[in-house]
Amino acid sequence: MTKKTYARPLTIGALAGVALLTVGLPAHADTEVAEPSEFTSAFTVMATPDQVINNDGVATPGQSGATGTFTFRINSDQEIICYDIRLEGVTGDYQSPAKTATHIHQAAAGQPGPPRIAFPNPAPVGDGPRTSSGCLQGPFTTGVVANGSDTGTGFSLKQIEANPAGFTGDSHTVDFAAGVVRGQLTSIPVGGVDTGAGGAADSSANAWGFAAAAGGLGLVAAGAVAVQRRRATTAK
Repeated sequence: MTKKTYARPLTIGALAGVALLTVGLPAHADTEVAEPSEFTSAFTVMATPDQVINNDGVATPGQSGATGTFTFRINSDQEIICYDIRLEGVTGDYQSPAKTATHIHQAAAGQPGPPRIAFPNPAPVGDGPRTSSGCLQGPFTTGVVANGSDTGTGFSLKQIEANPAGFTGDSHTVDFAAGVVRGQLTSIPVGGVDTGAGGAADSSANAWGFAAAAGGLGLVAAGAVAVQRRRATTAK
């Protein structure tokens, strides 16, 4: 079976005076691909406004009452990351100097750090829930340039597997440019294999779900629980 790639537009909200930094991107960068047959690790982020900090490391709370659930499945051998992102209680358009406003940053809790992957922004923009899902294959680019290079240059998903607590998921809006919500990556089981252990599990065995809890987001039961994820289109 061969994978069939498909295009998905990356939405960028109003930039309201923030300069968009662009670089020459290779044709194969950030390719949208079908879900792989197996994964080497999986992670979740329970993002809240109180975890947001600015680029100087100063606490800069995001939107009150907003929450975000980010679920990532990784095949680090193929440099593929599959994502399911849901934002709730978020209002206003997106804003970021990166090519999208929803990211994984290399940053420990309470610390700033550069974006390493930029994901399509959850949609639709409005007062209701916003969602985004799919799979991206590296090499990854963000559109942000530091020291003459895109901040995705040279990044590998194996770095997340080696130290998930050193990475954070977030999204940014016009009113909350530092971040509307933010949270650290936490390992979760994938197909019975402890994440980050270098094992591989068939994607058909991978399923989990999350639900809103009073006053915030919580896991439904302990560990991974069943919820069927949309599978990407494949072609024989």
